Amino acid sequence: MVKLLPAQEAAKIYHTNYVRNSRAVGVMWGTLTICFSVLVMALFIQPYWIGDSVNTPQAGYFGLFSYCVGNVLSSELICKGGPLDFSSIPSRAFKTAMFFVALAMFLIIGSIICFSLFFVCNTATVYKICAWMQLAAATGLMIGCLVYPDGWDSSEVRRMCGEQTGKYTLGRCTIRWAFMLAILSIGDALILSFLAFVLGYRQDKLLPDDYKADGKEEV
Repeated sequence: MVKLLPAQEAAKIYHTNYVRNSRAVGVMWGTLTICFSVLVMALFIQPYWIGDSVNTPQAGYFGLFSYCVGNVLSSELICKGGPLDFSSIPSRAFKTAMFFVALAMFLIIGSIICFSLFFVCNTATVYKICAWMQLAAATGLMIGCLVYPDGWDSSEVRRMCGEQTGKYTLGRCTIRWAFMLAILSIGDALILSFLAFVLGYRQDKLLPDDYKADGKEEV
């Protein structure tokens, strides 16, 4: 007959495995958050949100704040724009989209900075703070992606994409990889936020009942 472990010893083994698995998921979440921050920074900087095709009058591409459009008399691209040069951004909608994507980028970076709070604060609280920041970042990316096409009727975009171009109508141009990744990044931010909420609300379950009764807490 197989001898069973005492209930208290079995509970300790279960608790140890539970803590180990939770920490492994937390490390995975932190690694994915760092990778996601690099992706959002690339989306903010890269000017490949929309671009030319074989049927466009001019060659070129547009980002959130910078763009390049071909010269009428030559094949040379003339590039303009910068994150601090608001006057060169061709559309108010582009400025708004840039603001919200930049806000999302800083929120994700801020959640990484909050990792240092694990050493001084309650673990569950830190997870929840990061979760709310990542949820806000997802909202910022969503607003940026929704507002950006509202600026496609600007004169610079119409010069490259054709006169039939208008708000939310891209004419002869095509959507480039940065815009598509920005849309997919909304889902990534929501998944990271959901995972952080789950980790945060499950922290209390990582402690035995006698620890909770004594007011002790594991960080």
